[in-house]
Amino acid sequence: MLLVMAQTPKKPRGRPRLTFSESSAGTMQALDRALIVLSALARAGHASLTDLSLAVGVPAPTTHRILTTLQKQGYAAFDEATQHWMVGLEAYRTGTAYLARTSLQEVGRPVMRRLMEATGETANLAVPDTSGTGAEVVFVGQVETPNPIRAFFAPGTRTAMHASGTGKAILATLDEARVRRMLERAGLPRFTPATLTEPAAFFADMAETRARGWSFDREERYLGMCCIGAAIFDARGEAVAGISISGPTSRFDPTRIAGFGEAVRDAARTITEGIGGSMISAD
Repeated sequence: MLLVMAQTPKKPRGRPRLTFSESSAGTMQALDRALIVLSALARAGHASLTDLSLAVGVPAPTTHRILTTLQKQGYAAFDEATQHWMVGLEAYRTGTAYLARTSLQEVGRPVMRRLMEATGETANLAVPDTSGTGAEVVFVGQVETPNPIRAFFAPGTRTAMHASGTGKAILATLDEARVRRMLERAGLPRFTPATLTEPAAFFADMAETRARGWSFDREERYLGMCCIGAAIFDARGEAVAGISISGPTSRFDPTRIAGFGEAVRDAARTITEGIGGSMISAD
């Protein structure tokens, strides 16, 4: 009797072959188009089939098939009265799932670090607190510059909004009537000779801040220190926080101020987008 030893088949060497085919490539292309349509719909808020088709550069029949598929899954909805499409409830649920795992500080930390590295100054993150009789900002995060002379705010430090880079940036996003009501409670206390304590001067500064998108605290809270801030917005376009850089006045040379302001404004925009916010008010 002849015994034969069974041999284990040799495994093919190298990387396994991919099962990717032209048909699967078409599926991925369809998904890509669907996501483009959904993103465009989210940006528009609502749109007709024709307008949406033109916006994304996809033929109307294809756009319609995509929309009806999204509608079936709850990601798009159709208003019969206006003949407009809009995002559906499932898209909202997906978005809130993202927001649930993110936070202002989580998103803001790497942005603050990049801002500090770009400007060489300490980057700060603060939120408003107007619940009491005052109008203040509370510092919740900071990335310090390695420069030996630098600003430092411990987490939880409070300061008056009217004499703060982040505070002034946030106030500039509000309508004047609301700011006046806040100041009636809090006043415009003087901290240094540069503090804006006259309403006319303060509101002129607010107008300038609003026009350029960033504030400038010129030794208004502490002598020898400057601060530039910009507001961070939520999904409704309301200011919920501010980011700033601060440091000694000697390093805030007039030739650098505009560049600093643009850097801070861009950082605020990045954080706004990271937390699902909008730079445009929903009202």
